[in-house]
Amino acid sequence: MREEILSIPAVTARFLDASRDTLAAAGEKLREKNPPFLASIARGSSDHVCAFLKYSSELTAGIPVASLGPSVASIYGVTLKLGSAATLSISQSGKSPDIVSMTKAASESGALTIAITNVINSDLANASDFPIDILAGPERSVAATKSFVSSAVAGLALIGHWTEDKKLLAAIDALPAALAKAIDCDWSPFVSALKDENSLFILGRGPSLAISNEVALKFKETSGVHAESYSAAEVMHGPKAIVGKGFPVLILASRDAAEDSLVDAADRLAEQGAAVFLTSAKPSKATALPFVATSHPLTDPLALLVSFYAFVEGFARSRGLNPDEPPHLRKVTETI
Repeated sequence: MREEILSIPAVTARFLDASRDTLAAAGEKLREKNPPFLASIARGSSDHVCAFLKYSSELTAGIPVASLGPSVASIYGVTLKLGSAATLSISQSGKSPDIVSMTKAASESGALTIAITNVINSDLANASDFPIDILAGPERSVAATKSFVSSAVAGLALIGHWTEDKKLLAAIDALPAALAKAIDCDWSPFVSALKDENSLFILGRGPSLAISNEVALKFKETSGVHAESYSAAEVMHGPKAIVGKGFPVLILASRDAAEDSLVDAADRLAEQGAAVFLTSAKPSKATALPFVATSHPLTDPLALLVSFYAFVEGFARSRGLNPDEPPHLRKVTETI
């Protein structure tokens, strides 16, 4: 896992160098299709990528994104009316039968189908109009890291080419250098808050909420810690009832329009007695964690994620666990 985290900047650079023509062609096809909405098809970490891309599409193109339940096609045998839509399917292996079935059903309905995968000769790639190879290379760790970042970069670059957003595309081109710096961010102060705890909250808003979903999953996969992801707005309702003295909270703030609201939530939870750590320089009561600011609000969350990956791999080992081989998990899960 550590080796794969360290490879993320180089993997990202390789993908961007090799895939410009494919991304530009898919972006042009999206402009021709002019879909009123996108539909995402994925599970697990790949579905967290889709949640990140949902915000990215809605904040840049103004196009809403709906998450489709793959079992609608694979189990229930229903073909959705997607003729005017474009779909985005994400699967590292490209093998999961339910993801492939839903993608095929979308194509038969008339949708423009785009797939992001790490296996370009997979069933998913073959079922799609535009397969995009993330070129991450074999990922041996069960917990996805480099494939997650590569998938997110691929989807974000696709949106950049679709919308012809030069500022976003420039920020994506600058990502490899930013991600290399992000690996070195020291989040070890957060370990003290987790020492005697087996549960925590991960909070975000907008694109960083999607990343908080992935962070919560990685805590469970690698470290045996029960982590729940919430919107920082939602947690102020029912969930904060369990936040007592010393309860650990990690808040992922990007340099975007939501940062101030996240800082406010962090300080309010700290006042309640929680041990709150936040990726911002603005808190007055919560503890600030180091972060790498990129040149665009939509690339900031990816740098935060890489900093977290570096942290959680070491944290798992500090608990006597092997993050490379989590119990009861396999690298590829094929669901129907």
